[in-house]
This record gives sequence, C-alpha cells and structure tokens, in this order.
Amino acid sequence: MSRIKRTPAGAALTNLVLDLFKVSSRMLTAGDRLVARLGLTSARWQILGAIVAAERPQPVAWLARALGANRQNVQRIVNDLVAEGLLALEANPHHRRAQLVVLTPKGSKAFEDAMRLQAPWVNDLSEGLAVKDIEATRRVLTTLRAKLEGADSGNELR
Repeated sequence: MSRIKRTPAGAALTNLVLDLFKVSSRMLTAGDRLVARLGLTSARWQILGAIVAAERPQPVAWLARALGANRQNVQRIVNDLVAEGLLALEANPHHRRAQLVVLTPKGSKAFEDAMRLQAPWVNDLSEGLAVKDIEATRRVLTTLRAKLEGADSGNELR
C-alpha cells in the first residue's frame, strides 16, 4: 500500500481528530455517570442545555441544528423528556406543525441540579490545564467546526 502524504498540519490534525474521538466517547460516558442519579443522560442533558442557551423557545429542528445533531434523534429524546414532564411543547405562531420546545419547572430543576454536579467535576478535570491552552484549543475546534459546516452546506473544502 502506498504511503499517504499529509502536510505537517494535516498529520497533526489527524492525530487531534483521533484523540477527539476518544475524548468524546469518554466525555459522554463521564457525563452519563455524573447525571445518572438525576434520571438524565449526556444526550438529555445536552438538549436541556440547548433549550436553556436559546434566547427563546425553538422547534426541534432548530435545537438539532444548534447542537449539530440529527433532527430525528433530538425529536426522540424530546419526546421522552416530554413524557417524563421535563419538557413541554407549545404552539408555534410561525409554523403549525413545528411546536416550540420549552422547559417545565421540573426540567429547569433537573438542569440546575446537573449544573451543580458539573461545576466541581469540571473544576477538578481542568486542574493543571492552562486557561490559555484551553482557549487556544477552543479556537481551533471552532474554526474546524466552521469549515466543516461550510462543507456540509455545499461549500466543499476541496
């Protein structure tokens, strides 16, 4: 098999991506453990967080887009959270079929409880890491995400 040629940046990015896959998997597992006693999973917590972060109630499709997730997967989780009383669906004045997703008081409490657990956990996890390194990593990831989103919208990278 012929050797695949990568630029130094391409080789470094390949290694970063492989590490990101591993970190992502472990982060989801750690998140699941952290919020399990609240009846949440990382995926459920992520959706609650997207709702909290939104400036106003949004339909499932918008939440999925904000999360970079599949709409059907988000819809399934939203349905489960509605059934458990953590979320409610409200009429959307701009679209009859795309209801707006809102937190219930029970959902707000679950999210707040999760964030109370997250703060000491993330503080421990970040110990020994320099803030400037974390911020630099975030800038790189944000740039990569923007490039990939451009490729997803038909603006191919090559």
